[in-house]
Amino acid sequence: MTMKISMQLPYAGRFADSVDMVVELEKVGLDICYVAEAYSFDAISAMGYLAAKTSTVQIAAGILPIYTRTPTLLAMTGAGLDFVSDGRCILGLGASGPQVIEGFHGIPYDAPLGRTREIVEICRKVWAREEKLTHTGKYYNLPLPEGQGTGLGKPLKIINHPVRKRIPIHIASLGPKNIALTAELAEGWLPLFYMPERADLAFGESLAAGYAKRDPELGPMDIIAGGMVAVGDDVKNLLDLARPTMALYVGGMGAKDKNFYNQLIRRYGFEAEAEKIQELYLAGRKQEAEAAIPIELLEATNLVGPEGYVKERIAAFQESGVTVLNIMPMTRNQVGLVEQLKGWINS
Repeated sequence: MTMKISMQLPYAGRFADSVDMVVELEKVGLDICYVAEAYSFDAISAMGYLAAKTSTVQIAAGILPIYTRTPTLLAMTGAGLDFVSDGRCILGLGASGPQVIEGFHGIPYDAPLGRTREIVEICRKVWAREEKLTHTGKYYNLPLPEGQGTGLGKPLKIINHPVRKRIPIHIASLGPKNIALTAELAEGWLPLFYMPERADLAFGESLAAGYAKRDPELGPMDIIAGGMVAVGDDVKNLLDLARPTMALYVGGMGAKDKNFYNQLIRRYGFEAEAEKIQELYLAGRKQEAEAAIPIELLEATNLVGPEGYVKERIAAFQESGVTVLNIMPMTRNQVGLVEQLKGWINS
């Protein structure tokens, strides 16, 4: 299977400039464009605009937080975007974090695994349109049961026929149980800080547990992973640009004993380094935390170096099971880089 290429909606100043860039990237073979949603503008508006301006690139939410919309609205949104894009939508879902969900949306951050499972089930019921929508679960009940609300709710079926009965769902997950859930239910998995050489060590057990429960009708799960990409003999210094983000996630995300990113780096074999990064970051010594990130880790989770080296990194990602190379181009000539990568992958 030929590896595909994806990237986040590029930031080029004006939104219209970013979309124009995607139009040019589409011409040289960009397969998927992910649109983020944190606590800025919503992702759906941008995705709809992208759908109108493009014709072949898949347009993916990267990601929609599961708490910010009802399960049925997530299904309606996926179906609507699939309609306006003529079948090019990918519904990316994730739990986000309590800082955003409780701080910006005022919704309790609870039961991400259980909610994700029920949301996926509800979405697929809506899209299949085989019967009026009902769902009885621990977190969602459709219609509302007797004794809740007005009592006037009734099962309904989405009015329009969705373009596809199965819109791909990609899930961003990192914790072992969440990864197992993703491997069981999703069409695609979006891990962060993916290190190909040690991916099996970090994720193998969880993926195997999920695959064992996977419905064969889902087909193989796409793994979407990658990092910064720069090709040249004098580009290694660009790896330092990854230090602030990695230090933030490994050092400062979540409580000291509940940081999935820190635990991931430990599973990769960097136990002492993960401990030091977190200790420094939580003490407010952020620059020292950044400096404590091993260069080996930065090199392995990105694709930065001479042409031959970058080709070796692409091969390493592919051999570890990555089917979609998710890139962050570190060059002004993003179109040229994507065209170059497509050429190497297809050769």
